[in-house]
Amino acid sequence: MTASPPDSSAEAARPGHNRPRNTGRPLAPDWFAGVAINTPAAERRAATLTTRRTVKKVWQAAWLANAIRCIDLTTLAGDDTPDRVARLCAKARRPLRDDLLAALGLPELHVGAVCVYPTMVGPAVKALAGTGIPVASVATGFPAGLMPLPLRLAEIRHAVDQGAAEIDIVITRAHVLSRDWAALHDEVVAMREACGQAHLKAILATGDLATLRNVYAASMVAMQAGADFIKTSTGKEGVNATLPVSLIMTRAIRDYRDRTGHAVGFKPAGGMRTAKDAIAWQILMHEELGRDWLQPDLFRLGASSMLADIERQLEHHVTGRYAGAHRHALA
Repeated sequence: MTASPPDSSAEAARPGHNRPRNTGRPLAPDWFAGVAINTPAAERRAATLTTRRTVKKVWQAAWLANAIRCIDLTTLAGDDTPDRVARLCAKARRPLRDDLLAALGLPELHVGAVCVYPTMVGPAVKALAGTGIPVASVATGFPAGLMPLPLRLAEIRHAVDQGAAEIDIVITRAHVLSRDWAALHDEVVAMREACGQAHLKAILATGDLATLRNVYAASMVAMQAGADFIKTSTGKEGVNATLPVSLIMTRAIRDYRDRTGHAVGFKPAGGMRTAKDAIAWQILMHEELGRDWLQPDLFRLGASSMLADIERQLEHHVTGRYAGAHRHALA
């Protein structure tokens, strides 16, 4: 049985980035200063996303295959080595076994990107040469971001020089908590400039921002400063990606698109581990932003551990049995 992508009419995913960069604009606090967030309503809306819509059988398989296309396969460990990164890249090129691909009717499938530290960009670029899979690098003092700005900008430039096509930056949370929007805007503008042609993904570390109102404002400022993606978390905070936070960020993306015409991408990261999570966030994107945001140039999942459960669910779809973990290659 062939698994089709959940969006057969939208633009097909192609290697690399196929949408115009977000050029940004001058800081406009009036776009967010008066926005009030009804937290209980946001939580209720998020809670009903997966109860009002379900996908089963071949459609579930299609959505799970689509989730693989949108994963940023990541290793950010202190003991990373070029060999570990090469193994991760091999998994990125072929995230499913050949027999599962054939059973699903998929001639090929790969993840959205591989994400590593700046020192591992070179080995990742070498391992992915000719595949069209972009290499993303965290930078700017990840995960805390508490380094002098010149050093953070130098780290971006180093990663780009090594071949990174995407840079995941972290913002200074203190600018949000003190509501110093000009400082936050100027910081992200400088980082955007340091990226050159590389796409900038702004990590807001929403678990540190205290309120959903702050999440909305930080999202809007990052987009006004030219972020190509906004991302929930580093994965290192006490609270990472949640559906209510993601709902607020997607609403900010929608408002920014309505004002400027620019489509900004979204990446939830951290705290997502299961195939069920992969479906839940895709439902959010479909209902709040539309089918275009089911493509990897506008949607990424920062959840490498999720891939193992997706593989198990797809094997169950094909064979009717759940496989042992030893049957799937490690990322």
